[in-house]
Amino acid sequence: MRKTVACLLLAAFTATFVSGCMTVMSPAQGALFAELKAPLAVGDSNVSSSKVGKSMCRSIFGLVAIDDASITAAMKDGNITKINHVDYEVRNFLGIYAEFTTVVYGE
Repeated sequence: MRKTVACLLLAAFTATFVSGCMTVMSPAQGALFAELKAPLAVGDSNVSSSKVGKSMCRSIFGLVAIDDASITAAMKDGNITKINHVDYEVRNFLGIYAEFTTVVYGE
């Protein structure tokens, strides 16, 4: 009986982690690997995109998420005061490790 309960708990635990519960915002999902770029927001078209700033956050197993991927952090990184547009980049490997990067273009 104890062995059966242990097997059921292990199966439930495994199903939780392989069911795709840990996903990153993305226009397309890759079951094994995803690495793509997509638009996030549009700013002022009268502002040049001469500067670029990035901010990133990471997730491990969907259990631990760290860092700051905000637009404000990306603006600080690129010394940007006016936004032309904002893109994002996603990288996900088997739902084990994921990165989300905000990329701000402006002046």
